[in-house]
Amino acid sequence: MKILLIGGGARESAIAHALKKNADVKLYTLMNNKNPGIARLSEKISLNKETDLDAVKAFAEEVKPDMAVIGPEAPLGAGVADLLWDMGIPTVGPKKLPAQIETSKEFMRNLFKKYNIKGSLQYKAFEEYGEELEAFIDEMTNQGKDVVVKPVGLTGGKGVKVVGEQLKDNEEAKQYAKEVFEKNIGGGKVIIEERLIGVEFTLHGFVDGDTIKFTPAVQDHPHAYENDEGPITGGMGSYSCPDLSLPFLTENDLKDAKEIMEDTVKALKKEVGDYQGFLYGQFMLTADGPKIIEYNARFGDPEAMNILAILKNDFVEVCEAIANKKLKDIDVKFENKATVCKYVVPNGYPTNPVRNKEIFVDEEKIKETGAILHYASVNEVDGKLYMTGSRSVAVVGVADTIEEAEKIAESAIQYIKGDVFHRSDVGKLDLIKKRIERMKELRENK
Repeated sequence: MKILLIGGGARESAIAHALKKNADVKLYTLMNNKNPGIARLSEKISLNKETDLDAVKAFAEEVKPDMAVIGPEAPLGAGVADLLWDMGIPTVGPKKLPAQIETSKEFMRNLFKKYNIKGSLQYKAFEEYGEELEAFIDEMTNQGKDVVVKPVGLTGGKGVKVVGEQLKDNEEAKQYAKEVFEKNIGGGKVIIEERLIGVEFTLHGFVDGDTIKFTPAVQDHPHAYENDEGPITGGMGSYSCPDLSLPFLTENDLKDAKEIMEDTVKALKKEVGDYQGFLYGQFMLTADGPKIIEYNARFGDPEAMNILAILKNDFVEVCEAIANKKLKDIDVKFENKATVCKYVVPNGYPTNPVRNKEIFVDEEKIKETGAILHYASVNEVDGKLYMTGSRSVAVVGVADTIEEAEKIAESAIQYIKGDVFHRSDVGKLDLIKKRIERMKELRENK
């Protein structure tokens, strides 16, 4: 079976590894940079922009795949899924209109409002900076609420700024909103919404338009530095637990989050048509239950590495069921194992990362630790690896307990050298206990 993969990061590496567990798969990959791990798994690669519709079409015509899987959000927003379906290629990854659940935060918030989906919050979208925007922030202040400033479009996970974290107060929020318009960040349109207080977690689903099958809950670590400090990044690492939930989530919390995602899939079908692909819900668990921060129209990165490492099913069959609208016919199962993923990133990431510097990875030593290795934003040139400026390499530990999984991942990091750093606290019990205590405190003070 020929499968076309779009994308060349660690998320796509996890997808490629999962697909290649099926011995009948021949993989063909189009990606921006030459990811050495994906390249080895592929029969042929095409080094082109993942949003270049002409390049995607030419490569698809050349290899004639039986199915396509799209990894990143940018090609979804560019309509790559629409193109491939028009070519008669069953595709895993939503078309451009359903993908607006990620590519337009305004579309997502309006969808929640129109269909009365639980887990929404107070917000307003603005097309220009002015008195109306300032008045809305002042109104939130008068209600005792801090705000979040979000560019409406895609920003690679690094455009959102929160009062109390990256912004000192609501006056700084006004200044950042002005900057978004002036610099045309994320399309130059802004959503101002209330800041949610709680603990973040993510929940993914495989979706075929009608049916959604859920994966284990995962917790990402978006802050750059230890103890959840520093700027927001694309994600420095993540963990999942053997019970497939998280230690601060109750059964009702998880049930409510699943209902929100199920209602979202139904609303999308009514509004813009079938959503077929991976759906990522980023939630804030508040004292009043889970509320949605935002959606991604694809696997999370790093969460894909946690989830696919313990998927029991043949991933090819899952993808076929998504594309052929037959998810209801399969039972999606996961191993009761803990996973810990840690990213190694360039020094200075995310604000001013070093670029084009060589990174050294001892694959044999990492293999001996038992960790799974995924290359991310690196470029292979003449057998050497160079960092592009984003997250470089990820390692995943899988074990019966969080402690064991964390030790495996951490032991692998020592075999990655260069002008780099990582968060050693991802998956550590002390940090997890802080999340548990935080939710206990919020619930008690409700």
